[in-house]
Amino acid sequence: MSTLATIGITLAIIAIIYLTARGINIVLAAPLATLIVILTNNMNIFEALIGKQNSYMVGLSNFLINNFAIFLLGSILAQYMEKSGATLSIANYIIKKIGKDSPYKMLIAITIVASILTYGGISIFIVIFAIIPLAKPLFKELNISWELFPIPVFLGASTYTMTLLPATPSIHNAIPTKVLGTTLTAAPLLSIAGTIVILIFGLLYMNYALKKSINNKETFNYKLDDAASTSLDLEKSPSVSLSIAPIILLISIIFIFSKTPNIILIALTCSILFSAIIFYKNIKNQKDTLNNGAVGAVVPAFATSSSVAFGTVLTTATGFELIRNTILNIPGSPLISLAVATALLSAITGSSSGALGIVMTTFIPKYMGLGIDPEVLHRVVVVASAALTVVPQSGVMITFHTLSGLSLKRGFKHSFIIVNIGHILALIAIILLATLLY
Repeated sequence: MSTLATIGITLAIIAIIYLTARGINIVLAAPLATLIVILTNNMNIFEALIGKQNSYMVGLSNFLINNFAIFLLGSILAQYMEKSGATLSIANYIIKKIGKDSPYKMLIAITIVASILTYGGISIFIVIFAIIPLAKPLFKELNISWELFPIPVFLGASTYTMTLLPATPSIHNAIPTKVLGTTLTAAPLLSIAGTIVILIFGLLYMNYALKKSINNKETFNYKLDDAASTSLDLEKSPSVSLSIAPIILLISIIFIFSKTPNIILIALTCSILFSAIIFYKNIKNQKDTLNNGAVGAVVPAFATSSSVAFGTVLTTATGFELIRNTILNIPGSPLISLAVATALLSAITGSSSGALGIVMTTFIPKYMGLGIDPEVLHRVVVVASAALTVVPQSGVMITFHTLSGLSLKRGFKHSFIIVNIGHILALIAIILLATLLY
């Protein structure tokens, strides 16, 4: 029976990857894959799906209860930044300052734009929407291969601003605070060290990929649906100083009041109210902006919660015990086994934030009992959650390929290297440094 149970776990993982890669939403794919776990592990179907303990619905609802407010407020702020034209204004200003005389400088400019937007609490989905119409003419003008587009976007939006920089308001950085009692600035020295490692790696890889592309005489070769390439009107956008003000306010509040409970919710709310005032002339209908933000929060929140729900059932199944014991008995620092567990769950679910939700309930209690500094646990699990997050079934990757016009074959490689390999290198540096400092 144990053999069948373990095989069932493997089949469920393959199923969720296959279904999501084929375009089935994770909200549907997750319960279907969960059924495979239930049937092959001889679990009670109704208790595993809707029971009051460790069931699919408990895992989903607990994550929603703890994190939906962050999704909601983050989505509303993103709507204000997008609909007012603030994101476009910031992006255009940086591009002008850096210049378009060098392809490498232009890629760095896009990286900076993505970094500022995501560090300011803007969802990567909104960042992709904002940067594509800006990047398209630049890539075309300099005749740079469009296959390189994932490098600056993901380096800026899915590496140090998502998991490493102190006070980053990402959902990834917020999830551990609920369980560990840490702040968004947890382990700042480890954060800065990891940021330096991943930034150096990203810039070196960007330079290498660009030179290789030029040497191979690769050209723009861009194909994009008309709906995704809609241009934006820069004349109606607010000034760059006004555009960046909500981001500065958000980060400042988090830094100054970092030890205040639920500070991310307070900071996001203040930034939204501030945006509603300063962008009043730029947004014709604020009611629609609020409504769109609310609606926009539902899908990603439920998608992530569904990943957590699948993991909740999977990690309580008999067949997972062998996997769990193998991970926990990895020799060396306990931080290594914690990092491996988090990264594998991220790859399985296709959601780094979903993996964090599972780790917080399934693995962290054991590690907290080992006397490891909670701030170290916080930073390690957050960085590890992105070490294998770029997978075909990831909702972000599916969205990115659809909007950018890049196929999985053309666009996946650079994303995988920048995000996954970059985070693995940063994770190694953080674990080594943590053994010396803590």
